[in-house]
Amino acid sequence: MQLFIKNMVCPRCIQAVHQAAEMSDFDIKYIKLGELETKQVVISPEQLDKFDSILIDLGFERYDNKNTQLAEKVKLIVIEQIHHKDEELNINWSKLIEDNLHYEYNYISNLFSDFEGITIEKFIIKQKIERVKELLSYDEFTLSEIAYRLGYSSASYLANQFKKITGMTPGAFRKLLDKNRSHLDHL
Repeated sequence: MQLFIKNMVCPRCIQAVHQAAEMSDFDIKYIKLGELETKQVVISPEQLDKFDSILIDLGFERYDNKNTQLAEKVKLIVIEQIHHKDEELNINWSKLIEDNLHYEYNYISNLFSDFEGITIEKFIIKQKIERVKELLSYDEFTLSEIAYRLGYSSASYLANQFKKITGMTPGAFRKLLDKNRSHLDHL
């Protein structure tokens, strides 16, 4: 039986859902972001109730609606590309989403906006900015290198978008991180 789970975004989410499935006595075939398949053809209502309860406690949610599935798949595609790939992010998002979901982009875009209350483009920007924050916190890359990795045309364009979303410049964000860090000799 195939189950779809909302809010799974990382490998730890997979582990948490795996534990929830085991606690609900599911015989697991596989788990990946947003999806769990059991070897069982039928799952009892009691098992599903227990699983749903555990999921909610963990911040996840099971869903059955096909349109919700499509919206979640869009989110997973974007998150996978931005947060889990290390190569340069030079993507035609509409083509990637169409190719993966086999629906016209306009249909998917309207559906996504209806279900998420945000456009796909704004969701992509928010995810990119979250990735920028993460990369800035590592302090391994210059802003130009980060801009290149995430497919921005320039560091200044990235900086403008970062400030628009966060209210601060990337430099101010980095300084804020440095202020909150303890140096090894002070531990």
